[in-house]
Amino acid sequence: MVRIISVVNQKGGVGKTTTAVNLSAYLAELGYQVLLVDFDPQGNATSGLGHTPAEIDFSIYDVLIDEPRQIDSIIKPTALAKLQLVPANQNLAGANIDLVATSRREFRLWDNISTISKNYDFIIIDNPPSLGLLAINGLVAADEVLIPVQTEYYALEGLGQLLNTIQLVKENLKPDLVVLGAVMTMYDGRSKLSEAVFYELYKYFPNKIFRSIIPRNVKLAEAPSHGKPIMHYDRKSRGAKAYEKLAREVINVKKYY
Repeated sequence: MVRIISVVNQKGGVGKTTTAVNLSAYLAELGYQVLLVDFDPQGNATSGLGHTPAEIDFSIYDVLIDEPRQIDSIIKPTALAKLQLVPANQNLAGANIDLVATSRREFRLWDNISTISKNYDFIIIDNPPSLGLLAINGLVAADEVLIPVQTEYYALEGLGQLLNTIQLVKENLKPDLVVLGAVMTMYDGRSKLSEAVFYELYKYFPNKIFRSIIPRNVKLAEAPSHGKPIMHYDRKSRGAKAYEKLAREVINVKKYY
């Protein structure tokens, strides 16, 4: 049975796309059939897997807005045989407005994903850094929510709002949606601040913080500019080892609590 995981944080620069790309890549390397849905108008997950957003003829935007177009017609291959990509480009930025007048506007992504979900073990959704209609679609389409949190105090601001939004979606649109957990990103073990944020985070996620901690790592920052997941850029780096550990942890964690 497919697991659909939405990677969400309304703040930018917290390692959301890095987490979506590298979690997807390691799940695929571990033998699972994986689909990564780039649902961010910036298209960083698309470029991070070797495709140029500006050169994409049809993206997830066209599927959302053009009723006859099916999601399986836009899926792209990646360097990993078991990892496929639903690409995004800047056209997606207009979807928050274009979707307002459409029927089932909160369910448009789910309506498309549900037609192909049986082909995959995992579907990972990389959401935009906002809590607008696109992010709502990303939550409604998912079964589980993974929240990357940068280990800085500013990153904790708005976390309550995010959790409240997830709860509203659960109450009104997707009753079986669960928070899979939070993963700490850009962690600097030498910093007392990082340690303090770690304990503060427990107030929000008392039993749902992944043991895998993603370090602040130059190689992780460099890999997207080469259009590669970290495993293909520097497999021996600390960042690569951390994401492999996270993938194994996600595989083993129980879907429902």
